[in-house]
Amino acid sequence: MIVGIDLGTTNSLASVWQDGRATLVPNSLGRFLTPSVVSLDTTGEILVGEPARERLASHPLSTVAAFKRSMGTGRSMMLGDRSFRPEELSSFVLRALKADAEAFLGIPVDEAVITVPAYFSDSQRQATRVAGELADLRVERLLNEPTAAALAYGLHEHKEGREGEILVFDLGGGTFDVSVIDLFDGVIEVRATAGDNFLGGEDFDTAIMAWFARTTGLPLPDATDPALAPLSARLRNQVEAARRGLSVSDQVELRIDSGGRSFSATLDAEAFMAVGKPLFDRLRQPVARALADSRIRAENLAAVVLVGGATRMPSVRRLAATLFGRLPLQTIDPDQAVALGAAVQAGLKMRDSALDDVVLTDVAPYTLGIEVVEGSGAGRLLPVIERNTVVPVSRTQTVSPVADFQRRVVVRIYQGESRLVKDNIRLGDLTLELAPRKSRDQEIEVRFTYDINGLLEVTARSVVDNVMERVVIEQHAGVLNAEQVKEHLLALAPLKLAPRDAMGNRLLLARAERLHEASLGTVRKGLAEATAAFDAALASQDSGRILTTAAALAHEVAAAENPT
Repeated sequence: MIVGIDLGTTNSLASVWQDGRATLVPNSLGRFLTPSVVSLDTTGEILVGEPARERLASHPLSTVAAFKRSMGTGRSMMLGDRSFRPEELSSFVLRALKADAEAFLGIPVDEAVITVPAYFSDSQRQATRVAGELADLRVERLLNEPTAAALAYGLHEHKEGREGEILVFDLGGGTFDVSVIDLFDGVIEVRATAGDNFLGGEDFDTAIMAWFARTTGLPLPDATDPALAPLSARLRNQVEAARRGLSVSDQVELRIDSGGRSFSATLDAEAFMAVGKPLFDRLRQPVARALADSRIRAENLAAVVLVGGATRMPSVRRLAATLFGRLPLQTIDPDQAVALGAAVQAGLKMRDSALDDVVLTDVAPYTLGIEVVEGSGAGRLLPVIERNTVVPVSRTQTVSPVADFQRRVVVRIYQGESRLVKDNIRLGDLTLELAPRKSRDQEIEVRFTYDINGLLEVTARSVVDNVMERVVIEQHAGVLNAEQVKEHLLALAPLKLAPRDAMGNRLLLARAERLHEASLGTVRKGLAEATAAFDAALASQDSGRILTTAAALAHEVAAAENPT
């Protein structure tokens, strides 16, 4: 069985293709969304999901979120006194989702289709593969998120009889992707894709935090300062809740206590539009690029589909309606569309007969090329495979050495859209030995072969001598190599995820701890006493005592969350 996984910045989901349809996998708490948050408990166990998210405010120095944004960078993050790479943190989320799928299916799961932002770079894709390996999963396919959403919508719209060009507008917690899809007779063809890897709900939250600090005079807390991290986490929780609250209310109040003072401000739709204007402006450029690359005018689109939790914001929906001159579709839950599409891809990989008439094509999200020298001496990008070329694909370019009688040439490989290579991402090098000749007599054929998983093979061949060198771009600075993966697997082996059947209790404890920090007086005292009683009951392993004290603690938690 191949499981589909939407590994998101804010939330992650697992799904399977079962009985001829895509099915979401519930986690240990019976919910589909698992927050992409990891925490190191005082017991030394790893908490993933809602219990970890509750600890962001109460234990900010041993809890990490939004690590997907650092994939492929080699950056380390601290959980307590231990350092973890983004791939390792992502692997904990994948391990939790894998355990959920195995519990749901009743069989072992060792293969997965994992979704990635369409605009993820080659190094970010490789880092995602490594995360899968660290979670003991063989990654069958890396699937672009808007393409996954298109698969889910493609099946749905095909059943509804709707065909034509569909634009997928995917705004999640940390990334923004746009893809133009051509849907006809069961064929789902990606025409063009564009995006921004650092634009999502998290950025709107950061903008609101800055606005709140300016409005109230609260010094903006630094999440990296141990003394201010708890305040920063509490403020971000407030801001995220406020942003979501604007989906159902015209205005929301933010209030936070610090240093014996209470700071408050009211955020309404108009203020939010002003605060978020630079971010809303950034949403326009990828849309324009995707439409231009696909040679489709907005008015000729058959439908516009909103995907990703951040598209629940009314201001985003209004912007989409303005950009495209129509109301966008949200016939599938925007939090679930990508995961459902991953399940469809898993079904395609398993050759399920229910999907015999479904064909999917995808495109290269970035231009891939080599460095050539201009007259000024500046390194220029010579495209070999241009962005939005249908993959898999193989393309060639013929070049010559810069100088006469060169004995070798170094082919430098880049990814990006800028004219000068210094503004693009260097992927690697290939060195070809040459028999010395005049430059005009020395032709070199460079071939790029790019597959559906983003694996790039580059060959350089001397046309005269038929000497060839080959390199597969699968290792980058900041991404673990095969030997390092083995080392990290050994290092992670002693760390255990908290048992699935304990997640309800862990969530209750984490919520009580968060509310204890935020409360005062009799409410705080009640929480402290009920938490201590519940802790003692857990230690006793007396099931009747655990149930009784859990009910009492749940009552105190509800009272703290909804004060009269």
